[in-house]
Amino acid sequence: MKKYDNTEFYNIISPIIQNSDFLKLKNIKHHGITRYDHSMRVAYFTYFVTKGLGLRYKEATEAAMLHDFFTDEVVEDNGVGRLRKHPNYAVMNAKKYFSLSDMQEDIIRCHMFPVTFTPPRYLEGWIVDLVDDFAALYEKSLSTKKELSAATTFLFLLVLQYIKMR
Repeated sequence: MKKYDNTEFYNIISPIIQNSDFLKLKNIKHHGITRYDHSMRVAYFTYFVTKGLGLRYKEATEAAMLHDFFTDEVVEDNGVGRLRKHPNYAVMNAKKYFSLSDMQEDIIRCHMFPVTFTPPRYLEGWIVDLVDDFAALYEKSLSTKKELSAATTFLFLLVLQYIKMR
């Protein structure tokens, strides 16, 4: 069984997840998971929210899937610069392999608002922006929880070793 068990969702994203360059995202860490898995999560929840609201859910789902389609890290002096530039790299990569509507290009380019300063022009873009933010927070919290658990275990073992030595 697929993690995101919805035939229509898979039909929408199928051309994207069959692209060999897009599949490289499976090897890139992002928020404690892979960039591929993050994109899947954002696309899946975008699909349900936009479809439920009667919006252009197919276009929005494709754009959500492509919102972080960049395989090289953005080289910049600071983290904010990387955050501001990567949507443009994602648009360039997406346009190499797929035809994007104006709305899809806007969604990808503006998914980091307010960091990128330019707000989305479409309701679908606002939804992708919010879903992406919530997904990133969720994924980072899981990653942090694992790191804290490992650190706590290590500290506990250290304390046990100290007690044994006394």
